[in-house]
Amino acid sequence: MVLALINTVFPQDNQEAAIEQWYSVADQLRSKFPKFATLMDEAESDVLAFMSLPKAHRVEIHSTNPLERRNAEIKCRTDMAAIFPNEAAITRLVGALLREQNDEWQLQQRYMQLEGVQTVLDNLPARLSAVVS
Repeated sequence: MVLALINTVFPQDNQEAAIEQWYSVADQLRSKFPKFATLMDEAESDVLAFMSLPKAHRVEIHSTNPLERRNAEIKCRTDMAAIFPNEAAITRLVGALLREQNDEWQLQQRYMQLEGVQTVLDNLPARLSAVVS
């Protein structure tokens, strides 16, 4: 029941409606679960922070799957190497993997289009960093 109530918050169209629904759910739960309702009051800004982004980006960030996939790849590569002579060797390997992913996101399949981010950050130039001289 509690999960069903909380899940009514996330499909809201804008941040104001989501916040209103969040507190409505917290108020409904307050009599039966006062500690949980207090926790909801304190966590509202953290949980609903993604709602301030354009709707097109919310779909991209609602899941941690890309991060989990990247962590699994790092684990696989470090397990293959098995033994590292020092900490710098680990940093080089993991850094190279992360740099490769960054290049892929910037040049091939940008995870979040810069044009959409431009609407949130008006002072951000809408170009790729690889193009900037």
